[in-house]
Amino acid sequence: MSYCLAIEGMQPESRKELHKNYHDHYYGFPIHDDNELFGRLILEINQAGLSWETVLKKEESFRKAYNNFNIQTIAAYTEEDRERLMNDSGIIRNRLKINAAIENAKTIIQLQKEFGSFEKWLEHHHPKTLQEWMKLFKKTFKFTGGEIVNEFLMSTGYLKGAHAETCPVYKTVLEQKPLWME
Repeated sequence: MSYCLAIEGMQPESRKELHKNYHDHYYGFPIHDDNELFGRLILEINQAGLSWETVLKKEESFRKAYNNFNIQTIAAYTEEDRERLMNDSGIIRNRLKINAAIENAKTIIQLQKEFGSFEKWLEHHHPKTLQEWMKLFKKTFKFTGGEIVNEFLMSTGYLKGAHAETCPVYKTVLEQKPLWME
């Protein structure tokens, strides 16, 4: 069952609204800000082994803990910052995921220097199959398995499949011209 259809049957209403907000306003929509792209990557990495609902509930805490996903700031995190994150009950306290966020921020800074932005790096490599993207991400980033890469790229408009064509949001996503349309 697609995410689009699954939301309709969710209970209680608060759970449904949490997912519906993400589905209707963020999922599959292109992101043009590097910090927000990086933030989505952090969230997708943190979802590994957990439900997306857990991540959605903690999104604001992640944003606060990770300095609004500011790549420059996160790349400069110290050991004290790592410990602060490990002790922050508002986020997922997993050392591998925390370390991945910091190391991936450093990597994105290098990509920005070479390509002008993280977004331009993604565009430079488009189009690719999911398998090609997975190889590229595995070579480039930390903690980026197949499902993480798939969801990151689908949720940010680089791969098709975020919405069923019968979903009312599908047309709105198309108006934003996701890269998968090219």
